[in-house]
Amino acid sequence: MSQNPSSLNSLVSVKNVGMVFRSSAGETTALQEANLEIQQGEFISLIGPSGCGKTTLLRLLADLVSATSGEILIGGMTPSVARANRAYGYVFQAPVLYDWRTVISNVLLPLEIMNYPAQTRKARAEEMLRLVGLEKFAKNYPWQLSGGMQQRVSIARALAFDPKLLFMDEPFGALDEITRENLNLELLRLWRETGKTVIFVTHSIDEAVFLSTRVVVMTARPGRIERIIEVDLPQPRDENTRELPRFFEISTEIRECLRRGHQ
Repeated sequence: MSQNPSSLNSLVSVKNVGMVFRSSAGETTALQEANLEIQQGEFISLIGPSGCGKTTLLRLLADLVSATSGEILIGGMTPSVARANRAYGYVFQAPVLYDWRTVISNVLLPLEIMNYPAQTRKARAEEMLRLVGLEKFAKNYPWQLSGGMQQRVSIARALAFDPKLLFMDEPFGALDEITRENLNLELLRLWRETGKTVIFVTHSIDEAVFLSTRVVVMTARPGRIERIIEVDLPQPRDENTRELPRFFEISTEIRECLRRGHQ
């Protein structure tokens, strides 16, 4: 188990954060006393049983909902200020692309909203499509692409305005195993080339270990951070990484931690 790095100079700081959803049916505690420090350049995976608060924590960081208690800072800013300053990109479970816009037009969308100059928008969108290997599909429409290709467009769009942070909420969960493994490799390549900090939600132990520098293991509701496990596998990782004895050791450690968290 690794300790959280010091909050000094953390890109993301989560201190004693709780989230309670209230409705006419009563209260549901989704997250309880969460503490987490993330440094620039890390790849952090959040893993835990369904309903444990993984996506809730991601949504709190992204200012899509507001915490009931505690403090969150993104680069020293509150989530609302970080959101206004375009500090992060967000990749959802589904690609959320506009079918009537071409691939490059979908990538251009946030740059248009942010009033980038036309020439800058075009150059940046083309660069992002090259980065995800889809430059030849710029004039295609989303419905002409496979599910994996659509998610690569979504990633290109999220990176288009050069955010420091990339939030990813189970982006490969609906894909077949081989496509998922290929996209894991592509995502690691993008992470290395861009130097972004990634916070990634997944239900897959294999995926979390393969991708991450640290894995945050959460308990069943009310969601708590049970352990933070360092993934000390060599970089860069490739198809052979999953065959390493250390890969199985870390996977087993996470699996046992998840079982305890279910109890």
